[in-house]
Amino acid sequence: MSPWRSRVRKRSWKGVFRGQYLVTSFPVLTFGPTPRFDPRKWDFRVLGLVEEPLRLTYDQVRALPKSSQTSDFHCVTTWSRLDNRWEGVKVRDLMKLVKLKPGSSHVFVQCDGHYTTNLPLDEFLAEDAMLAYRRDGKELEPDHGYPLRLVVPKLYGWKSAKWVRALEFCANDRRGFWEVRGYHNHGNPWSEERYSFQEDPED
Repeated sequence: MSPWRSRVRKRSWKGVFRGQYLVTSFPVLTFGPTPRFDPRKWDFRVLGLVEEPLRLTYDQVRALPKSSQTSDFHCVTTWSRLDNRWEGVKVRDLMKLVKLKPGSSHVFVQCDGHYTTNLPLDEFLAEDAMLAYRRDGKELEPDHGYPLRLVVPKLYGWKSAKWVRALEFCANDRRGFWEVRGYHNHGNPWSEERYSFQEDPED
């Protein structure tokens, strides 16, 4: 077995559980090419069920209150990387600039490269949800989502979308890129919610 990973068969190590193995690298998994970033044209938007839509330039995003956190990252392809040090804007801090309209229950995340994903509002607003631009003391590499990626540690990594450009708040759930292609609509790694056939028909 390679020295940089160990198969884990039970929940005996911090943050890792049955079906995952540890890595010390950070593998790049992307559908399509890495988008090009131009800070003069790039913007970030909040829209949908909000009292007033929000648009921020790159400099305005970087000027928002900065936080850091350490959290694990679990990929649906079965690897896990522990103790990632993320820096960026906590979702809860961003939401101080946004007033949601009644009935908002989900967020639809829109990204460069035509990628999307969906989250229930309560999980998007979790204390450890972040819009990150740095990892382990360095700016995110373009292949890992620079200039801005969502980090949602409690869900599989495809929910931590790269190259985020907009957040759309919705009254109804709407499946994103991988969710319409057979991935689980929720994606809880501790329950191994990998594929849509595992979903409760009543969900």
